Amino acid sequence: MKTYQLAVIPGDGIGKEVVPSAVKVLQTAATLHGGIQLETTEFPWGCDYYLKHGKMMSDDGLERLKNFDAIFLGAVGDPNKVPDHISLWGLLIHIRREFEQTINIRPAKLFKGLTSPLVDPGAFNFLVVRENSEGEYSESGGRIHKETDEIAIQNAIFTRKATERVMDYAFKQAVLRKGHVTSATKSNGIVHSMPFWDEVFNDVSKRYTGVRTSSVHIDALAAFFVTKPSDFDVIVASNLFGDILTDIGGAIMGSIGIAPAGNININGKYPSMFEPVHGSAPDIYGKGIANPIGQIWTAALMLDHLGEIALAREVLRAMEEVTDAGIKTRDIGGNATTDEVTNKICLQLQNNIG
Repeated sequence: MKTYQLAVIPGDGIGKEVVPSAVKVLQTAATLHGGIQLETTEFPWGCDYYLKHGKMMSDDGLERLKNFDAIFLGAVGDPNKVPDHISLWGLLIHIRREFEQTINIRPAKLFKGLTSPLVDPGAFNFLVVRENSEGEYSESGGRIHKETDEIAIQNAIFTRKATERVMDYAFKQAVLRKGHVTSATKSNGIVHSMPFWDEVFNDVSKRYTGVRTSSVHIDALAAFFVTKPSDFDVIVASNLFGDILTDIGGAIMGSIGIAPAGNININGKYPSMFEPVHGSAPDIYGKGIANPIGQIWTAALMLDHLGEIALAREVLRAMEEVTDAGIKTRDIGGNATTDEVTNKICLQLQNNIG
């Protein structure tokens, strides 16, 4: 039997509700599979931890995490307790940067049983591959002068190494999917970084002659996500552009509450980390109404990354069969509780696999 060691960080708000739900689904799937075992270790880091200790995670946190097979993270942040820039950079981004999780993946698809706000969405199913370590979210810059003379400088850093890396990953994903990569650019308005991005994209595309390519300006691409999302397969984007596009992806699915994400380390030195796109929603925490789908789909992404591809597909299949049967939380048009959705997915897995 193969054993996977998983670090579990529920985080804040509804993360404390939906992470246990997803772990329950994971354990159900592993038991039904019969050939794998999931051993979980939970860490209490987050805003409550910060209020007690003055830090979002323990000083030896990275050392404790580095030998796990994967990190399963819930939502992070509660601005009523800790300013967002402290909570985000003290836990989520700290792990991303130190563990060289240089690529972020976020799929979106027309989910069975959910109503897209689009009139005619088509059967869209795409994957956004986002550069996760530099670009527009680089820390280079600063503020100088005061009052009316004050200046804020934010430098976007693009290296060939990181740009090639994310594009190569996107092309490899396209080979496994429908064979089409779209590059998100803005070279008609951003005169240095985006022409560079286009040049690297052209160079990398030459290694994958069987993959179709297109390059679309980000403003038009955002519009096309709304008007014709089914045209896309894999989209490769910079840090900021990818962040924006994936929120649109969540919206056209019907709720950002179901959108998953993975922060991928591709050099094998550190574990990858998996988290839902949605926030901690502290206003509904404790009410039992949080949507667990985003966290459970994130769990399926993690299984896929660990090489348990067939089992990941079974989890996604069970989720869609449950939503298609009308068992949904109120944010996506139902009246089921968090536990009811979770238990039904576990039961559906048993029916499908057992």
